[in-house]
Amino acid sequence: MSAPGGAAAAPTRAEYCVIACAEAWRDAGEVLASPMGGVIPSVGARLARLTFAPDLLLTDGEALLVDADGTIEGWLPYRQHLELVGGGRRHVMMGASQIDRFGNQNIACIGDWAVPRRQLLGVRGAPVNTLNNPTSYWIPKHSRRVFVERVDMVCGVGYDRAARHPGTARFHRIPRVVSDLGVLDFATPDHAMRLASLHPGVSVEQVREATGFALVVPPEVPRTREPTAGELRLIREVIDPAGARDREVPDRAGV
Repeated sequence: MSAPGGAAAAPTRAEYCVIACAEAWRDAGEVLASPMGGVIPSVGARLARLTFAPDLLLTDGEALLVDADGTIEGWLPYRQHLELVGGGRRHVMMGASQIDRFGNQNIACIGDWAVPRRQLLGVRGAPVNTLNNPTSYWIPKHSRRVFVERVDMVCGVGYDRAARHPGTARFHRIPRVVSDLGVLDFATPDHAMRLASLHPGVSVEQVREATGFALVVPPEVPRTREPTAGELRLIREVIDPAGARDREVPDRAGV
């Protein structure tokens, strides 16, 4: 993937998203990385393992531990998997059909849960994930349909609800929410969602317009970190040479 004359092509929006997802696992140590929200979190986890987080454990999603290239490293029986989850030694990155200002997440239904307008995945393991290990989120299309004032059903537990039960939520933490527009976190006194960085080509007003509640916006919002030349090579030539990331987040003019 090169520009005319042999120069490396500029990073795409998808590659900035990969970097933002990978950064979720920086300094995580020997924990199980579970990128469940899409292609880009998976590429990000593998990139982190190959660069600044070599102690990460990666799973094939079933019963094996694998290297970043898919080489089998070990067996991960279900009992051991649950021990990692229950002891706070996993960092999962999930998707969200809805998410609110305090990080409550919905993947179950749209509308009244008793008579929903749309049936989605179901609650699945979201409550256990969010109460027992760090949980980040990946949103490939930032919009008011996803970033809502109040979720229709709470699946993943947000900061406001976790605060009501501190004894059962000692491992609760939502490090970041990555979308196709930027990175958000909860580094505020009341753990309300904050705009932490913008991807190149995106303005604060774009993010505000695409969010269904009032975001906390610092006076100066930094840009999402740019991939290094080495990281771009790994993304493009080793981890995702087929370019699946760009199908999940098409490039944007101005990036």
